[in-house]
Amino acid sequence: MIIAIVVVLAVLVVIAATVLGASVRVLREYERGVVFRLGRVMDLRGPGLILLVPTIDRMVRISLRTVTLTVPPQEVITRDNIPVRVTAVAYYRVVDPNKAVNAVENYHNATLQISQTTLRSVLGGVDLDHLLGERESLNESLQQVIDAQTEPWGIKVTTVEIKDVEIPERMQHAIARQAEAERERRAKIINAEGEAQAAAKLAEAADVIGLNPVTLQLRYLQTLREIGGGQNSTIVFPVDVVRPMVQALGGAAAPHEIAAPAPETSDTEELDAMVAERLEATRQAELGPAHPGAANGAPAEADAEHARTDDASAGA
Repeated sequence: MIIAIVVVLAVLVVIAATVLGASVRVLREYERGVVFRLGRVMDLRGPGLILLVPTIDRMVRISLRTVTLTVPPQEVITRDNIPVRVTAVAYYRVVDPNKAVNAVENYHNATLQISQTTLRSVLGGVDLDHLLGERESLNESLQQVIDAQTEPWGIKVTTVEIKDVEIPERMQHAIARQAEAERERRAKIINAEGEAQAAAKLAEAADVIGLNPVTLQLRYLQTLREIGGGQNSTIVFPVDVVRPMVQALGGAAAPHEIAAPAPETSDTEELDAMVAERLEATRQAELGPAHPGAANGAPAEADAEHARTDDASAGA
């Protein structure tokens, strides 16, 4: 008898523990419970300790955390008939647990399917250049379209991002050539702008030099100095540059200060006559009044003969 009573009590304890375990639930802070009592939806439960009526109530747990949804690669043909392979990722969260349970059978799969179809439809209406260069606007468009489809399910799509766009190899070569041509175009434009600016500065410099011709001579001398600093051994003196220097020297220096003739130039009779005249004046100054023939403009040969006679007398 006592053994039977003990067995009955043990059975009752087991049943009570089972019923208690079936009626007590604990929901975390990010979880909510949708309770069905005899098939009817009750008030939303959670978080914390939840008591259910055994065999009458049934609860479905719903997480309110943001879920990362990876959209599988999709084959898309753009508006300019270029096939691309696009991979995207979406972020969503449940804002209404009752709708997420009652309005759709599986909200996760439903969101995944609507993301795939929206990705193909939206990207199929844009060009490849727009797809590669305007991802931010495309991401925003995808987010708005997907969120409008999932809103009746109590799902909020917060962000949609295009992860990767795979382009066929032949199109990659074409894009590389296009980028190279664009770089060359920019380089030519920059070079042309530099030439235009340099021409403007040269025009300003020409205006300054035109006001004072001596500036050109100074610039030429500076250029000769730069040339002499290298390995060059030949220097060309332009006649148009040297002539003003000789004229300035002839007008400012005394006859006895000219010790050497001006640099030789080719096919310039005026410069040769000027140099000969200066040499004649120098010789006359050296001979002095003892040689009247030189003072009266005697020929150069007589002056040379007198100079040799004087040198011979001095040597004796």
